[in-house]
Amino acid sequence: MFSVIFPGQGSQLVGMGKEFFDKFDLVKNLFKESDDILGIPLTKIILEGPRDELNLTTNAQPAIFLISYSIFNVIKKEFNIDLNKAKYFSGHSLGEYSAFCCANYLSFQDTIKLLRARGEAMQNAVSKGEGGMVAILGSTVDKIESILERNKNENTIEIANDNSEGQIVLSGKNDDLNKLVEVLKINNIKNIKLPVSAPFHCRLMNKATEVMKIELEKVNFQNSNIKLISNVTAKEIANKDELKKLLIKQVENRVRWRESVINMIDKGINQFIEIGPGKVLSGLIKRINKNVKINTINNEIDIKDLNI
Repeated sequence: MFSVIFPGQGSQLVGMGKEFFDKFDLVKNLFKESDDILGIPLTKIILEGPRDELNLTTNAQPAIFLISYSIFNVIKKEFNIDLNKAKYFSGHSLGEYSAFCCANYLSFQDTIKLLRARGEAMQNAVSKGEGGMVAILGSTVDKIESILERNKNENTIEIANDNSEGQIVLSGKNDDLNKLVEVLKINNIKNIKLPVSAPFHCRLMNKATEVMKIELEKVNFQNSNIKLISNVTAKEIANKDELKKLLIKQVENRVRWRESVINMIDKGINQFIEIGPGKVLSGLIKRINKNVKINTINNEIDIKDLNI
């Protein structure tokens, strides 16, 4: 049994998807439709850059979704491979929107508009330079939670991403992160400050949550038979009504990716197919379980090598 998974922010790269754009009219049409819907030259930003403009959260989120959705449709329509036979669809942070759209719970038009709004809301939730994120390497969630609990009166830091064995990401105010880094050094815990402009997936995103409540209420979620795994719970989503509530919660809550992958494997998944730019999720899954098969789809050769 296999799961289809979709990457989140950080996977973007100038020129991503160019092979598919050059060869397939359906991809060119999706790019043009995106430019028209958003009223920005997203095609140019993706294919030509500059990198700093693509890396802006407001651009990166719809851009990554567009690439994931384009590749998904090439696999489906040009190669006649039925990915809807997957037991689960799941995605990392914004990748959840890619998953929900490809699983037919959301329309393409609604999804790309939601991600533009989400990117803007998350970017503007805190003042520039106020918040940030730190990656923790080689430690455990239990150990980090214990350190945060002992230092809770000193800072507002939260676990934003539980990505894999030995990779955890923290979010919070930069002043608090700097204090915590000193504590981590004392405990010989390796950490890296991430080049992000905002502290995602923590309480500081509460303004973005309020925006997404309004935006998600405008959207009609469709019924689908495809099963989804939630970032917030790491469990199967019951129905489309719960899906909307979880997307709202997701803005401030921890991305439980490690737990999600373990849960899917426990439910019989032995193959993961990552659809979208880069290989980030494939790398994380290898750290969680070395025995499962992983396909990363970034070009036409990857599709030809796909066996499900």
